Parts: sequence; structure tokens; C-alpha cells
Amino acid sequence: MSPFFKIKTYLNYWLDAVDEHSLHAPFLFDFYTNTIRRETGELFTVENLRKKLLKDNRTIEITDYGRGSTHIENNQRKISHIAEKSLTPAKYASLYHRIILARKPKTIIELGTSFGINTLYLAQNPGSTVYTFEGADSIADIAELSFEFAEASNIEVIRGNIDHTLYSTLTRIQKVDLAFMDANHRLEPTLRYFELLLTKTHHKSLIIADDIHDSPEMEQAWKQMKNHPLVYVSMDLFRCGIMLLDPSLNKQHVVLRF
Repeated sequence: MSPFFKIKTYLNYWLDAVDEHSLHAPFLFDFYTNTIRRETGELFTVENLRKKLLKDNRTIEITDYGRGSTHIENNQRKISHIAEKSLTPAKYASLYHRIILARKPKTIIELGTSFGINTLYLAQNPGSTVYTFEGADSIADIAELSFEFAEASNIEVIRGNIDHTLYSTLTRIQKVDLAFMDANHRLEPTLRYFELLLTKTHHKSLIIADDIHDSPEMEQAWKQMKNHPLVYVSMDLFRCGIMLLDPSLNKQHVVLRF
């Protein structure tokens, strides 16, 4: 991806982004001020794991099932390099943690485990189960060690190609309360996973899509997802997009400063 694309997309975001003073809908105002912009600390144990991964110079072999991103370029990679390029920044992981605490979802789907740092933030509601999907066994191995170290017992790692594992896993799940999409960064697979997830969502479900401005394909995927008939409110935070499926909310798309 060219630097010009990154600059252009961020400039467009910066020009369009608003804060609470432009939010007139009570739900959006409350969600923005009390969840998105609320100041909370990072998780000490999880961030210590992040630091260790960023310093780990061991090399592992990975399997790329078509991520469609420049994050991972070949099969032999240093753990530290993968961590630097692929881990969700603490600022956003903390946001997802706040969303978990505010909405208390029981069943959480995460497409794209990486080393499990973001997964651990999603798993902070003791009454929830997080189903996290990872295609590369070597990465899943490290993630499971992280979960064991953090004593997180409410996480189930689903290994293999998400093209196959997502459908089979959803058949044994009654409903999905929250989904986090950070797997294949191409248009067609992203939209296909989105449609599959919608078969198990309900009107109180929330879907988060990561890297929505990472490439022209992801921008197109984000545009189509936020305009889906079942999406009533969408929020663009530049790195991620948040979608709400509640028909009691007025149809609205907002670009928010974060």
C-alpha cells in the first residue's frame, strides 16, 4: 500500500471526525463519553506479555491463509516482528475491554487471534466465552501459552482456515453477542465472514471490524458492512469500525475522534 493512501485516508478521517459536542442522539452521546472516551488503565499482566513478545527474537514458521495484508510477508518470521505488526495497540485493546465491561456479552467471536493479547482484553468478563480463530498453529501455540499464563479459562482457540472453521463453529453456538473481525483483510472473505456472523447475531449484538482503512479493499468492505440493512448505527474510529444492530436506534453513521 502506498504512503499516499494512508495519508489520504487519515486526512479524510481527521476532517470528518467529531466529538461529543456534535452527538445529539442520547445513546451515541452516552456510548462515546462513557465507553469510547472514558479513561481506563491497561491490564498489567497482559501488557507484560506484550512486552515479552516484542522482545522475543525466536523465529517461527507460519501459514498464511490469505490475510491480504502487508503485516506478514513470508513463512519464516521473528515473533517480535509479528508482534510489532499484528498486535492490537493497547489504546484500542483497552477500548474493547471497556465495551466488554459495558455490554457484558456472553458469547464473543474473535476472528484473528494473533498472539492472544487482544483476546485477553476481550475475555475480561468472567461470565463470557471467547471463541478465537487462528489459522497458524505456531501462533496459536504461543497464544495458548499466553492464556495459560494469564489464567484465562474462558477462551477456546479454534485452529485452521476460518473459511472452514467459522461455519462449523457457529453451528454449535446459539447466538453471538459480540464479534471482533481481524482476520482475512480482503473484500470477499471479510464480507462472507460478516454475513455468516449475522446468522447468529441478535438486535443487541455488536460487531467490531479492525483495520477498516488498511487498504482500498477494506474500505470497500467497511462501506458495504455499515450500509447493510441490519446495521443501524456505525461508528468509524479510523482503525476500527463499530456496528450496532439494534432497530430501536435511528439509522446513523458517525466518524468519531479517538
